[in-house]
Amino acid sequence: MSRDITFGQFYPANSFVHKMDPRAKLVLVIAYIVAVFLVKSLYSYIAIAVFLIAAVLGSRVPVKSVLKSVRGILVIVILTAILNIFFFSGGERVLFSWWKIKITVEALLFALHMALRLIFLVIGTTLLTLTTTPINLTDGMESLMSPLKLIKVPVHDLAIIMSIALRFIPILIEEVDKIMLAQKARGADFESGGLIKRAKALLPVLIPLFISAFRRADELALALDARCYNATPKRTKYIVLKLGWRDAVGVIILAILIAAIAAVNASFWGLFGFSFGV
Repeated sequence: MSRDITFGQFYPANSFVHKMDPRAKLVLVIAYIVAVFLVKSLYSYIAIAVFLIAAVLGSRVPVKSVLKSVRGILVIVILTAILNIFFFSGGERVLFSWWKIKITVEALLFALHMALRLIFLVIGTTLLTLTTTPINLTDGMESLMSPLKLIKVPVHDLAIIMSIALRFIPILIEEVDKIMLAQKARGADFESGGLIKRAKALLPVLIPLFISAFRRADELALALDARCYNATPKRTKYIVLKLGWRDAVGVIILAILIAAIAAVNASFWGLFGFSFGV
């Protein structure tokens, strides 16, 4: 399962998306998240899917790596869908009714809506980290937050904290793999049994993981201290960020996507009469 988590990992490639300015990518991801939350019909999700397919092809990231991010949250997606099916209030087209349990067509559509929303959000944000190095991501965040310096906000410190947090994700994943292999060598079983048994089997992994995480954090702090690191605002950049034509193309495409979603919500949604009950 830990190998299925690709968020925070960088995939090196010479692609259109990789060459985009990290500031533009951050803004586009924020706008993309807003677009996903604006979706109210299946037709809007089709538009989102077309945009994502184009982004994946433009990034030259293997589809397998992108789909791994979905496989990592598959349990959460399924649980979310099930909970929405049984706890959705309203709906007139009843498919199944027993005692106080009532499943409607509207509940199924809403569950599908929430599942698709989670999947598209995860794919979009994962694609950002797969195509942007932690250093560029930090520089982009710092540049976007630079106006906060006027009110004495430690922007550089915040950017460094975010960068370190992102770098720790693949490190922790690697540690989980090592600990699980060590536990399996001692006879531990993480794959057989029901959900509760598997959850209990993971408990011996948590304590070594926490100890390893604290040890890594302490080593990182000592390394920064040994190099006399100081988050002074006068630090220079090895690579100066510049917006280019690729960023303009990305902004235009996403603007068209948001406009298409707004048009679907305003007209086609009512015309075809197919929505997710939102």
